[in-house]
Amino acid sequence: MSTKFPLSRRALLRDAACGFGSLGLASLLSAADNPTAPKSTHFAPRAKRVIFLFMSGGPSHIDSFDPKPKLDRDHLKPLPFKMEQQFQPTLAYFGNLMKSPWSFKNHGQSGLPVSSLFPEVAQCVDELCVVRSMVADGLDHGGALLQMHTGTVNLTRPSLGSWTLYGLGTENQNLPGFVTIRPHAGHSGARNWSSAFLPGQYQGTPIGTSRTPVAELRKEAIENLLARNRTTAEQRYELDMLAKIDQRHARQREFDDRLESRIQSFELAFRMQAEGPEAFDVERESAATKSLYGLDNAKTADFGWQCLLARRLVERGVRFVQCTADDWDQHTELARLHAKNANSVDKPIAGLLRDLKSRGMLDDTLVVWGGEFGRTPFMERDGRDHNPYGFTMWMAGGGVKRGFAYGATDDYGYHAVENRVHIHDLHATILHTLGLDHTKLTYRYNGRDFRLTDVHGVVAKDILA
Repeated sequence: MSTKFPLSRRALLRDAACGFGSLGLASLLSAADNPTAPKSTHFAPRAKRVIFLFMSGGPSHIDSFDPKPKLDRDHLKPLPFKMEQQFQPTLAYFGNLMKSPWSFKNHGQSGLPVSSLFPEVAQCVDELCVVRSMVADGLDHGGALLQMHTGTVNLTRPSLGSWTLYGLGTENQNLPGFVTIRPHAGHSGARNWSSAFLPGQYQGTPIGTSRTPVAELRKEAIENLLARNRTTAEQRYELDMLAKIDQRHARQREFDDRLESRIQSFELAFRMQAEGPEAFDVERESAATKSLYGLDNAKTADFGWQCLLARRLVERGVRFVQCTADDWDQHTELARLHAKNANSVDKPIAGLLRDLKSRGMLDDTLVVWGGEFGRTPFMERDGRDHNPYGFTMWMAGGGVKRGFAYGATDDYGYHAVENRVHIHDLHATILHTLGLDHTKLTYRYNGRDFRLTDVHGVVAKDILA
């Protein structure tokens, strides 16, 4: 044995067993050696899985779930409050107060108000826990998206989905435990679903990006999982030979997470051929189910496919699925473009909630809806600017109260003033519904125990059922 490059215990095991390929099956069958095997929670969970419906760009809370009568009354009047410093250098672009182009109406037995922007979701309002007092720190999209996904506005940290998979493992070893569908291609990009310093097995698996047409994904999502030119035995032989090469490369290294993660990704891709094609084949669904999600309408088919695929994945044991609807950043043409965006997601979202409930899955599936921030009550040309000081998100199922509104913004919807919920608090609450204590879900890196919420975060216990 070389004294300069001592053979590690791990390398010795690899050599003795003729490489990782020979150990692959045994490792998958052993929870101790399989980092994504199901794990025990800190306490009894309310939810088993998460579907995050992310409205990238920042939908307007005061035009959707947070009505402001005084804003309607004072339309076009000068601001009765001081703008935050972020707007001071460019005041020439901003105008007076702007009322919502949409009317609000109370719905359901709960009587919660929803604007005419979301008529289908309004019919499901008794399932919603509407949090009207969200607060964030990011002023631009890059930092705001990163904080919503990872808890930090400017650093590379593990994402919410990665922490969830790390804490819980996954119930299906033939599919990724964390899937993100059409994630935003810009504004922090892959860092939004990265595992960062967590082992690479916890990274999100992206299905295309926001630049990938859904029609293309619907076809390629299945075709890319099929090995048309190689038998299973031939692929297994290739993987074993690749593992031997990797073993030779790793022999004199104590541990290389990048190499280990690459091996694991090849193994997962191999296993996905057994279950992936069926899971991704939404065409197997009945005509009634596809219509429920809006797949029979060109305006709703894209997000409808995402939502239906999310349901198919979570019912097969995937732990965390994110669907992304892009282009909610209406600095101009708010009335036209917000209406277009809402029309494309309203029926699919309502369809998802109804479908989960009819299958008995809503009770243990946490559905989260929202963007990286809200929008201002004053106009920017004929739109609204970013507003991280007070905005709305909602949750459904998974142990949260139903038909319930929590927190409040001021009379004009600018600042959260009651029961403020910072993104750190949101993350802590989501983990809590999954049976995870955010203060105990840690990973040691560079001599420090890191967690999703850093040194912050308070569970919003008043919203829990």
